[in-house]
Amino acid sequence: MPVPFSAEDFDRVFDATVIRRAQSVIALGFVKDVRLQGDTIEGAVEDMDGTRRVTSLTPERKGSRISFAERECTCGERGCRHLAATALAALAKFPELRKPEPRSMIDVIIPARDRPPGPPPPQRIRATGRRPRPAAILAAAPLEGPEEGATVLERAVVPVLHLRRVHGPDEHNRQRMIDVLTLDFDYGGVRIDGADENPFVRVRSGGQMAYIRRDIAAEGEALDQLRPDGFVQMRVADGKSARGQRVLTFRGQEAAAKWHHFVAVRIPELTTMGWQSHIDANFGPQLAENVGNIDVTVEDGDKGTFSLEFGIEIDGERHPLLPILEHLLARGGIDAAQIVEGEIITSLEDGRVIKLPAERIRRLLAVMGDLIEAAGRTAEKVLVLPMGAAATVLELEDVLTTSWANAADIEAYVERFRGEPDIIPVEVPDDFKGTLRPYQQQGVDWLQHLASHGLGGFLADDMGLGKTAQTIANICVEHAEGRLTAPALIVVPTSLVANWTAELIKFSPHLNVVVLHGLERHEKREQLDDVHVVITTYTVLTRDIEVMKHLPWHIVVLDEAQAIKSPEARATRAVCQLKTTNKICLSGTPIENNLDELWSQFAFLMPGLLGDRRGFTKRFRTPIEKNGDPECRAQLVARIAPFILRRTKSEVATELPPKHTILRRITLAPDQRELYETIRGTLYETVREQMAERTLAQSRVIVLDALLKLRQACCDPRLVKLGNARGTESSAKLDDLMEMISELIPEGRRILVFSQFTSMLDLIKPRLNEAGVPFVELRGDTRDRATPVQTFEAGKVPLFLISLKAGGRGLNLTSADTVIHYDPWWNPAVEAQASDRAHRIGQTKSVFVYKLIATDTVEERILELQQRKAELASIAFQEGGGLAFNAEDIDYLFGGERTAEAEAA
Repeated sequence: MPVPFSAEDFDRVFDATVIRRAQSVIALGFVKDVRLQGDTIEGAVEDMDGTRRVTSLTPERKGSRISFAERECTCGERGCRHLAATALAALAKFPELRKPEPRSMIDVIIPARDRPPGPPPPQRIRATGRRPRPAAILAAAPLEGPEEGATVLERAVVPVLHLRRVHGPDEHNRQRMIDVLTLDFDYGGVRIDGADENPFVRVRSGGQMAYIRRDIAAEGEALDQLRPDGFVQMRVADGKSARGQRVLTFRGQEAAAKWHHFVAVRIPELTTMGWQSHIDANFGPQLAENVGNIDVTVEDGDKGTFSLEFGIEIDGERHPLLPILEHLLARGGIDAAQIVEGEIITSLEDGRVIKLPAERIRRLLAVMGDLIEAAGRTAEKVLVLPMGAAATVLELEDVLTTSWANAADIEAYVERFRGEPDIIPVEVPDDFKGTLRPYQQQGVDWLQHLASHGLGGFLADDMGLGKTAQTIANICVEHAEGRLTAPALIVVPTSLVANWTAELIKFSPHLNVVVLHGLERHEKREQLDDVHVVITTYTVLTRDIEVMKHLPWHIVVLDEAQAIKSPEARATRAVCQLKTTNKICLSGTPIENNLDELWSQFAFLMPGLLGDRRGFTKRFRTPIEKNGDPECRAQLVARIAPFILRRTKSEVATELPPKHTILRRITLAPDQRELYETIRGTLYETVREQMAERTLAQSRVIVLDALLKLRQACCDPRLVKLGNARGTESSAKLDDLMEMISELIPEGRRILVFSQFTSMLDLIKPRLNEAGVPFVELRGDTRDRATPVQTFEAGKVPLFLISLKAGGRGLNLTSADTVIHYDPWWNPAVEAQASDRAHRIGQTKSVFVYKLIATDTVEERILELQQRKAELASIAFQEGGGLAFNAEDIDYLFGGERTAEAEAA
């Protein structure tokens, strides 16, 4: 049995500072365990950071005094707060540790009518003159009761919430003013401290002394009403009691939010139950009574910028709203906000609690998130934005009261996009040697309209509608008006250099054109003074960017702008470093796979319009691709709509003959089917094992390789580089292709055959030679692209073999009327580009597009994913759906069970 000790013994061992810290440790609930092991007291105490300290100390008698000679703590300090807290907690928990103290005792007499049966229990009153003990030592408090024959009053009790600030330890054990709640009780106008332990209260009634009997059970029930709120109970120093004042408070990162909720919601709830409340003037989160108008002031900034200043009227005064919005966003946005009866509970910088309309704030936060991250900010808490973000003002007008102060430029600009912009027609000079169709003239007008406001444009017309001609006409207008003071730079894929050169010579022979490509480019780059147009490739620009970024450009045009669809690509980083007055992107497919591609292209075209990449992913990409959120989709469409011009052939090229797409389904030969199923079963098992152990991204290479082998098996077993593929000679698809060609050519049809596999083209060529069918070929390693194109267009051969990547863009093959896709590609936009080499302006015959599909194989399943990709790509032009590529898609591609989503599609 350990030696008992008293407060005086304890005080001699630990100094006052350590004792005070120990009291805070106990009050905060950080003493997790205390026990007696023989003569030793052992405990476990946690620090604020969660570190667990193991303690042990043994009280020993030293003459008339008690000491703690053997004491240890894993923190390494002998006189630490952990040891003191362990001793105090043990003293409170184990009565056998308390040394008896001399006390004078008197009996409290209770009237006979109020006594329970049996002898009255003696009530002790502390009569010693000792100084107050540490708060954690549970000494008996002085009690006061009625004298014999005194009147005892019975009164109803009303709980009283008292919110105030007191001096006490914060979460880091620092002494400072903290917000607390004390629960008092009102007995007919007599206020009683809830921490007072006297069961009776002496009052004067009718000129006589009387006693009010406290309803201990009702008081306990009131305290129980507060338990679900998550209060932490502690004691703080108070001169009224040796044990200190019992208070309730909140701890943790959510403390402020919990106070907000308690003041705004719980106090009104408890008041309706008959409770009273009193909030001191210095208490932190008081509820603002009147929340009025929410507005935004728009003002012109420096060249190319404007500012937004948000405000909210509270209790008759206007306060900055931006800090409130930032606070909500930092805490997780609308999903993490406290919403009660359609109102968000939050606070001002001065600590007052306010209630805001949840629906309006939700819509506002959806607009504000990326703007706050992308904008510059002044000391007045104003967002400074590029003119390209002006579409945001239109979104804000639906949510806030908008006022315009010194905002003539931005207001005039926004007016142009409030509905259909009032675009002024421009005159294309006679130097442009071509005739623009009406929609092409409108395209030039639109490009000029944007350029006049210093804005970039994304010309996304359907393939074959003349994006090149419109761009050259726009450059001619700039030249004629004297604005082409620096060259126009046109950046293209390598395969399109010759095409752009020829088109410039054809439409604008008066312009001096230089091609920066090849070893001689360095010498040419030094002589650009009289040059109007410079053509270069993405590859060359990436290599030479350290020089090119210092040259001035009047216009930078990116053809096939999807070349910068990856934000991390070197080409993307290169083009974003160019110095230019105007920017134009050209592509019929701004989105091929995901919305990140759209962000990357607009990071060049209109920096800041879509916010930073992380904010864009959070606000738009994830909700649209993963959840199909229609509101986010509509907001994204509205944001980019002023800067994208998209016309389809069906809308504007009504003179074009129809295009017919025909799925030609082919049944694999028996030995080819057996090979396919063997590969599918073996590789699917491997893929599932990999995906079970890793993420989909980590398994990407293995998954794609397995799918590649399945697709090759559908095309021709000889493409599959596996041992069991040897000996499988049948190729149902190649046989069917040759059968088609033998029927189509006698009909006078002119045919384009596309395959993504150049090795497949190598297998087709011998069969064509055997059949005596003349042909030309275009693939990635073809040096002279012009000759096979001219040969085919001149009608010298009836068939053109083309690899999908090399021939999917930059070709004008209007003499063809038949397109055969030997194998399907993941992205339908790529296939469509290839098909439109024939179905474009100048075509006079109906175009037939055949897709050869092996039945009950991965090729059929690719068709469904193509539709999904097509829906995602439509986001750039209209409100369409978008589905993400996921693990269930992998299962479906390998021929597993169809998912519910797939069935629904």
